[in-house]
Amino acid sequence: MSQYETPLFSGLIEHAKKDPVQFHIPGHKKGTGIDPEFRHFIGDNALSIDLINIGPLDDLHQPKGMIKQAQDLAAEAFDADQTFFSVQGTSGAIMTMVMTVCGPGDKIIVPRNVHKSVMSAIVFSGATPIFIHPAIDEKLGISHGITTDSVARALEQHPDAKGVLVINPTYFGMAADLRKIVEIAHSYKVPVLVDEAHGVHIHFHEDLPLSAMQAGADMAATSVHKLGGSMTQSSILNIKGNLINPKRVQSILSMLTTTSTSYLLLASLDVARKRLATEGKELISQTIELAQYIRREVNSIPHLLCVGEEILQLDAVYDYDPTKLIISVKELGLSGFDVEKWLRDNHNIEVEMSDLYNILCIVTPGDTKREADILISALKELAAQPINNNDMVKAEVLLPDIPLLALTPRDAFYAKTELVPFDESEGRIIAEFIMVYPPGIPIFIPGEIITEDNLTYIKKNMEVGLPVQGPEDFDLRYLRVIKEQKAIR
Repeated sequence: MSQYETPLFSGLIEHAKKDPVQFHIPGHKKGTGIDPEFRHFIGDNALSIDLINIGPLDDLHQPKGMIKQAQDLAAEAFDADQTFFSVQGTSGAIMTMVMTVCGPGDKIIVPRNVHKSVMSAIVFSGATPIFIHPAIDEKLGISHGITTDSVARALEQHPDAKGVLVINPTYFGMAADLRKIVEIAHSYKVPVLVDEAHGVHIHFHEDLPLSAMQAGADMAATSVHKLGGSMTQSSILNIKGNLINPKRVQSILSMLTTTSTSYLLLASLDVARKRLATEGKELISQTIELAQYIRREVNSIPHLLCVGEEILQLDAVYDYDPTKLIISVKELGLSGFDVEKWLRDNHNIEVEMSDLYNILCIVTPGDTKREADILISALKELAAQPINNNDMVKAEVLLPDIPLLALTPRDAFYAKTELVPFDESEGRIIAEFIMVYPPGIPIFIPGEIITEDNLTYIKKNMEVGLPVQGPEDFDLRYLRVIKEQKAIR
């Protein structure tokens, strides 16, 4: 087949044209049974292909027809041996990767700044995480990727690990020397799993970091919806090489996936792949050019910094994605959260995320110079406002040391627990997740010993209004910890 073909999307259109009488779900029956206002807004075309896995339309759980053809084209486009579509987002694909290689008691080497889906999979599988501390950027107050040296040390100490998980590129667009990491891991016959949630586009342009498949990784969970043009919640899982059993991947992915798979999401993956494969280089070239234009303009504004190629001087940053705009705002005397709110309230601009010191904006083929100029103009207006130097934010990197793991996350998650006041929890073993989201990086995972440094970090994020998520008590007045057994007198 040709990369210009869309077997799944085209097959759905042909099926809809036949206008069959439907005595199957979904119950809205091509939109006639749905709320009229919603139907008018969504449109009959979309509702006509909101279908279910009936015979002519193949089955994601055991694809043999149009879904298999679409997945095969995606594998060819991404230079993978096999590609699986995910309607559970990249979170579902990441959990599949971890659970494919790990069982109860198995070790997996992971960076601390992993997405919460990695830790969820570790709980489900019963695996034990071996954490690598990501490199810290003290100027920006963010974490980057892991170094080749840290991976080598981790494997030297834990050669029995069942996998090495790498975030490439990171949420902020920073890439490690992935090819070298793969070489190191493969020397131990250990597979490399890549969280490529923020890197679907890098495979299609030589001026961007190497993709997982280009670097020889064994598995990669890739968000097509984030930067590749498919609908939200649609992603792919690529596999390559002989260290991974594709039948086990299919089995686990099927366990984690709804049986009522959305054909709208699947079709959007099919057409997004076609566009990336046939027009990707041209579209991404334009995107890079637009992002660099914004970068230059922002760097001409007093008290603002948009990170560029100078970041490559750091040992932990082997390459970077220029379409990610990390804009440091600390010299404005404001937090990133303050700037995010100001842009929303004053200019109807929504950014990807904010933290204590930065805002993050992403540029994709969906952006034009019009949107770029609106952002630039707004930031100029903000920077022109008087600054109280006494309020200037000092980039104090608060990222604390990784707490000690006293129990496996699974044992802690299912243990007998109790709630204790937040300020009285130091020294106890936590039984729940706490993370700042986005990007969903854990501050605590079940089984870790609560430290004062981590409690301070949580408070600092809450003080500036950043979303701390995960705990049962949303207000964080209490934490759920392992119940202590009293000594018998």
